[in-house]
Amino acid sequence: MTSTSHMGVNPHAAQPTSPLALIKSLWRNRQLIMQMTKREVIGRYKGSIMGLAWSFFNPVFMLTVYTFVFSVIFKSRWGIGGEESKTQFAVVLFVGMIVHGLFAEVLNRAPGLILSNVNYVKKVVFPLDTLPIIAMGAALFHSFISLGVLLAAFAMFNGYLHWTVIFTPLVLLPLVILTVGFAWMLASLGVFLRDVGQTIGIITSVMMFLSPVFYPITTLPEKFRPWIMANPLTFIIEQAREVLIWGRLPDWLGLGIYTLVATVVAWAGYTWFQKTRKGFADVL
Repeated sequence: MTSTSHMGVNPHAAQPTSPLALIKSLWRNRQLIMQMTKREVIGRYKGSIMGLAWSFFNPVFMLTVYTFVFSVIFKSRWGIGGEESKTQFAVVLFVGMIVHGLFAEVLNRAPGLILSNVNYVKKVVFPLDTLPIIAMGAALFHSFISLGVLLAAFAMFNGYLHWTVIFTPLVLLPLVILTVGFAWMLASLGVFLRDVGQTIGIITSVMMFLSPVFYPITTLPEKFRPWIMANPLTFIIEQAREVLIWGRLPDWLGLGIYTLVATVVAWAGYTWFQKTRKGFADVL
C-alpha cells in the first residue's frame, strides 16, 4: 500500500497525455473541481462586507458607466441603421467585454497558477492539471453573472428578449475549450519563464482593442479586416451578439470548425502541461 502511494507522490513520474486520460481525470476529480471553484469564487470576496454581492454589482456598475460614456459623452452609435437607442451601443459593447473578460481573466491568471500553489506540487498527490479548469470555472461564474445583468438590461430597454439567447452557452463553449488549452500551456511556461505573466497581460489588453469590442468590423478598412478576423475573440464576440442582441441564429459551421481547432489546441496544451510537469518540482 505504501509503495503505491509513494508512486503517486513521485513528481517525476511520466503523466498520461491522451484525450481519454484528460476526460477521465476531469470526471474523476469533478467533486474537487466543483469545491475548489466554489472556494475560489467565495475567496475572492472574503472579508468584504458585501461578499458575493460584488459579483453582481461590478457588471451593473460597468454597464452603467459604459452607457453613460458612450451614449451621453461620445454619442456613439453602432451604425446598424434605423432608430438606434442610446443604450443599444452600451449593450452591444458589453457583450464584447464579457467575452473578452472571460478569455483574459483565465489567461492572465494562468502563468501564476502553479507558482501560487507550490504546496500542491511538492507535498500532496494533487491533480495539477485541474488548476486551469478551476480558474475557468471561477471566470465562467462571473461571466454568467454579467450575462444575467446584460439580459436584464436588454429586457428593460427593449421590453423583450430574443429566444436565440438559449444558444449562448453553445457559442461560448468553443472559446472555453480554447482558453483552457492556452491556460495549460501558460501555467507550465509560467513555472520556467517568470516573464510570461507580465507578457500575457499586455497581449490580452492588445487583443481587446484588436477585436470588435468597441467597434463593428464593418468600420475597418478592408486591408485590416483579416487581422481582426484572425483574433480568436472576434468570431465568438460576433456570434454572441448574433444570438443575444440581433436575435439571429449562430453560424453553426463556423462554430463547428472553431470547436475542432479549439479541441486540438486544448489537447496540445494538455499534452505540453503533462510532459513538462515533471520538471515543476525541480524549478520550484
